[in-house]
Amino acid sequence: MEATGTDEVEKIKSKFMSAWHNMKYSWVLKTKTYFSRNSPVFLLGKCYHFKTEGEYRALHSFGSNFDKITTEISGNVEEFRKDFISRIWLTYREEFPQIKGSALTTDCGWGCTLRTGQMLLAQGLMLHFLGRAWVWPEALAVDGESWTAHTVRRLTASLEAERDPRVLPRPPRAAPRSRDAAERRNDAYHRKIISWFGDSPLAVFGLHQLIEYGKKSGKTAGDWYGPAVVAHILRKAVEEARDPELQGVTVYVAQDCTVYSSDVIDRQCSFLDSGKAGPKAVIILVPVRLGGERTNTDYLEFVKGILSLEYCVGIIGGKPKQSYYFAGFQDDSLIYMDPHYCQSFVDVSIKDFPLESFHCPSPKKMSFKKMDPSCTIGFYCRTVQDFEKASEEITKMLKSSSKEKYPLFTFVSGHSRDYDFASSPLHEENDLFSEDEKKRLKRFSTEEFVLL
Repeated sequence: MEATGTDEVEKIKSKFMSAWHNMKYSWVLKTKTYFSRNSPVFLLGKCYHFKTEGEYRALHSFGSNFDKITTEISGNVEEFRKDFISRIWLTYREEFPQIKGSALTTDCGWGCTLRTGQMLLAQGLMLHFLGRAWVWPEALAVDGESWTAHTVRRLTASLEAERDPRVLPRPPRAAPRSRDAAERRNDAYHRKIISWFGDSPLAVFGLHQLIEYGKKSGKTAGDWYGPAVVAHILRKAVEEARDPELQGVTVYVAQDCTVYSSDVIDRQCSFLDSGKAGPKAVIILVPVRLGGERTNTDYLEFVKGILSLEYCVGIIGGKPKQSYYFAGFQDDSLIYMDPHYCQSFVDVSIKDFPLESFHCPSPKKMSFKKMDPSCTIGFYCRTVQDFEKASEEITKMLKSSSKEKYPLFTFVSGHSRDYDFASSPLHEENDLFSEDEKKRLKRFSTEEFVLL
């Protein structure tokens, strides 16, 4: 009886917190962000200039530490909006199925770093299945409507009504434009990628699954997660995924700011579940600290250089007390997507479920100086050759940006076991996290965000 009473209190508390956070973060979609017309804007490796009306080549300098880089301008403000809105946006949700072992049906107030981690992984999967050039054809149709429970229920009801022959006929719609096979394939992958992040126990990268993996590092639903812990949770989620479409992707997490090249290549060349040997694409996650208590501004040019690479999948970071997904920059300001907006649960198992609430209508900007030093940087490499090229390019960038003796992180040849580490990450025990990883995660947990 007492437990039942506690559950009721938790449910009431959960609903109150959802309402509070929805009101608190309602400005996320309503406030305007101003961009300069005189400076280029970078978004996950693509460069835009709001003065341009066509494509041309221009020189852009990443400060005195970097060589001049010839960058192709991808388009003007409309092209930038289309590209930004096409990225997958994952936010707080409410009224989703209860999380196992708790009374929680929302992640408002505690799940923002898991959401930013989901966004980074989603971008990696979009590169893998759709490529960087893909944009959602409906992107510019997305507006800043508040995606509350009422809005989503109305849309879901309309979708269900379309399948119900008893519903009265409506005025005829305009005939949809014909789509070729490539467009249909891309639409299917777009929808499938989003469904993998649905808020239900069966979604492979959904909140429910990520929390289960987090329990192995001592985390439970309602706890706050840091970017380093989330990196390891994402790796485990990809390793455990059984969807055949995901067998060609793996995730590697750097150990103590070191990427061991042979470990990465081993992961890429490992056998697929089908028994066929084939190169796997790899998403490399590097947890780092950009300073001590505050972010060291000396790292600004390096962060800008990283976000200018097309194989960068973003940064799990934020500012103290809040986690953001950083995807670009203009001048000394970072461009990000904010998960702190409570939207209603969308059942992604429904055919043609509404996509609009998974795409952010407006970018936000934040001064680099406000960034929390704890973050995780992500890269995507389709082949071993891509990884070798990326490691060489990033190493040059690290050396150019490092004013001190040691760079922010390093690429070294060989395996981690060659440097007296306990074991190769490919041969762990059945437990989701090895003892060495658990020790490392406990250390990272002391450096996490304190989220409100």
